[in-house]
Amino acid sequence: MRAFVDRDAELRALEREYAREGSSFVVVYGRRRVGKTELISQFIRDKRALYYLATEEPELQNLESFQSVAADFLQSDLLRTARVSRWEDIFREIARACSPADERTVIVIDEFQYLGKANPAYPSIFQRAWDTMLKHANIMLILCGSLISLMRDQVLSEESPLYGRRTARIGMGQIPFSHYREFLPGRSTRELVERYAVTGGVPKYIELFEDKKDVHSAISANVLDRSGFLYDEPNFLLQREVPDVGTYFALIRAIAGGAHRPNEISRDFGLKQTSLGKYLKTLIDLDVLEREVPVTAGNPNKSKKGLYRIKDNFLQFWFRFVLPNLSYLETGRTAAVERRIRDRFIDGHVAYVYEDVCRERLWELTDSGELGFVPERIGRWWSGSDEIDVVGLSTGEKRAVWGECKFWKDPVGANVLRTLEDKVARVPWERDARADSFALFSVSGFTDELRRIAAARDDVLLVDDSE
Repeated sequence: MRAFVDRDAELRALEREYAREGSSFVVVYGRRRVGKTELISQFIRDKRALYYLATEEPELQNLESFQSVAADFLQSDLLRTARVSRWEDIFREIARACSPADERTVIVIDEFQYLGKANPAYPSIFQRAWDTMLKHANIMLILCGSLISLMRDQVLSEESPLYGRRTARIGMGQIPFSHYREFLPGRSTRELVERYAVTGGVPKYIELFEDKKDVHSAISANVLDRSGFLYDEPNFLLQREVPDVGTYFALIRAIAGGAHRPNEISRDFGLKQTSLGKYLKTLIDLDVLEREVPVTAGNPNKSKKGLYRIKDNFLQFWFRFVLPNLSYLETGRTAAVERRIRDRFIDGHVAYVYEDVCRERLWELTDSGELGFVPERIGRWWSGSDEIDVVGLSTGEKRAVWGECKFWKDPVGANVLRTLEDKVARVPWERDARADSFALFSVSGFTDELRRIAAARDDVLLVDDSE
């Protein structure tokens, strides 16, 4: 598997900061396992760099460790043996050694939030060091963190002493499906989507699934086995981010089980709807949830049709299939859980992830010119019992593309196109003025009849993921 995939934009941003006049202050943040440290390692491999990984130890132990790393970097026996009780003393020595005439120095403090957690005054201490010493030296500073809530509080929020100092901010997300094949070359799209439905775009998770012959053996080894790397991963991800993990687990489980509207979540969660807001906002801020509205909504923030869904494929899978079956897994009855997953995996999980993949593909078709116009919005549409998986809209051109995604074993036939056309006729958005086109996505190809229809029409696009 390739160790480094699809971080070109982030690398370019770091290189721009490295080349800028004056000092640079870059904040890199994102959830665990997403590849932040690998990105930084790639960036500094040919540069003069001091890298320090903060730990959850008390402040004094971090200070002593940082002193040792700085002494080795500066090759300073004096700093190595000195009795240092203040961070400023170390930063002063570093600043003195970073002359404008020398190669630029990159200072990386990884997991920065642990320093602020050990000492709430640390952001203020670091702010003084930056303002009085580091920003005047030939330095590029990178603060990196994986606890998103703490990084926001300590570095990014307006209340932080460090607010306004940064010259760049890089929020790292997961690898999109379009680059997934680079991790797992030689596999069919069907196989890739099945794996992606569990691992999402988290490089560490993808690596764990690389060598297994099929997705279910990978799930059994890494997720269902009590010693597996991902068995308790959601608890590990959330316990440092939220004060009451159990409450948030119950909320996420309700959404994973099919409760998407606020009243449904309130009912299944067992909490008044008026009290839901703070929990939902926290999970949205942590990039766990998203609020989705029909793509045709004129004012999304005020739409009453908003649904909440889990953004992370792995968390959706775990809360859908693992958490409800922990009693079985803890008592060693793994086979029963494996059967349940096999029975519901495709229709209950993968098919929905494939819809997300297809919406991403629509942007790619736009970039390649195959779509024929440039949509301003891509999303999903629903009203009553009608739902359309993929929609791209251009208000300026009054054009729309409407699509269905089928993760079936059999080829998709003309009946799917006819059903889609019927639903589209009921969509009120610009009904009398718009120009419609249709896109069908399938992992098992299309029938000859549908191919003939598409060949005779210029408003039907078939995307065959069986090839």
